[in-house]
Amino acid sequence: MQYTLTAAAVHQFAADILREHLALRDYGRTCPADTLLSVLFAACARLTSLFAAAVGLRDAPSAETLRQALLANLPELATLERRANRALRASLPRLPTSRQRLAIDLTLIPYHGQPHHDEDELYRGQAKSGTTHFHAYATAYLILRGRRVTLALVYVRHGQKMQGVLKRLMRLVARTGVKVRLLLLDRGFWSVAVIRYLQAARYPFLMPVTARGRKASAGRAAGGTRVFWDWQRGGWGQYTLVEGGKVRQARVSICVHRRNRAGRRGKHGREHLVYAYWGWQPPASPRAVSELYRERFGIETSYRQMNQCRARTCTRNPAVRLMLVAVALVLRNVWAWLHWEVLASHRRGQQGLRLDALTIKAMLLMLLAVAVGRFGFTDTALAEHPIPHRLRAG
Repeated sequence: MQYTLTAAAVHQFAADILREHLALRDYGRTCPADTLLSVLFAACARLTSLFAAAVGLRDAPSAETLRQALLANLPELATLERRANRALRASLPRLPTSRQRLAIDLTLIPYHGQPHHDEDELYRGQAKSGTTHFHAYATAYLILRGRRVTLALVYVRHGQKMQGVLKRLMRLVARTGVKVRLLLLDRGFWSVAVIRYLQAARYPFLMPVTARGRKASAGRAAGGTRVFWDWQRGGWGQYTLVEGGKVRQARVSICVHRRNRAGRRGKHGREHLVYAYWGWQPPASPRAVSELYRERFGIETSYRQMNQCRARTCTRNPAVRLMLVAVALVLRNVWAWLHWEVLASHRRGQQGLRLDALTIKAMLLMLLAVAVGRFGFTDTALAEHPIPHRLRAG
């Protein structure tokens, strides 16, 4: 038998999750929660602001009404974060009960402006897109045979310790029922505090090592972790990470993989890939460890897809920005859910993904089509001068 997935069904499924778990309420008679979500989905599909989406929909409430409706549904940041994580859990497909690999990362959305209330709302990092100020969000992703879904989301303030952010993430992951086989972390988590937390919590991990210490020079060997970049061949080792004048220490195993750059990023010659791991038996070769860590790079694809679903805004309010990120991540999970539960083919007991059956952009266009069907599309614009003959319809 053949079934048909409609735009109305996709819209209703996504709207039900967000309305229930974000606790969205009607804003008077002119702007019910469903109306707010329809216009918000249109903004996500067009990669524009709520204001621009409202202007583009002929019979939608005014942009100011929609803005007030959105603000009326925004609780404090901690409450909004809890609701966003409930929505993420509700949008997950059926997951296996066996232990899985998870990817932990920090995504930075560039910000050009002043803080809304507190200075720590803005995370500071290396310059990107012409700024060193960002709104930061830590996420946990499940990696399963090339499929990825977002399990948890945490808003990160400037000055927060990474071990505290990681603890919050792992508590949220535990609520999904997913058990950890291996954590693949970004190099930003390379610190004594994070490693000691992971070891105390018995979480096996793999992460890149940050190059720190004295560089090799004439008559002086390299110091710190830079010694691993002087190895002439790949191999295995041990390292004790020290911070605070030997007050805090953490011991990890080291894997060094040397490979040819082969023109990657316009570079040639040999390069070192240095990883720290603990709590699991690595593959037989450093190359296999490097290939395993490459699974984490799929999280970058998930971020690109999240940005394909994220409505834009120029507001300074971090709650609005967190709301838009949460909606984007839920929409991406809905897309993954549809592929896992509805669109996948079954072959000898296994699922075969058919990503061409519904791209994430096609799903967003479905949501836009529902909004246009409900409110109509604005196909005229007020002009200040007479319309030239060449512009008149024949």
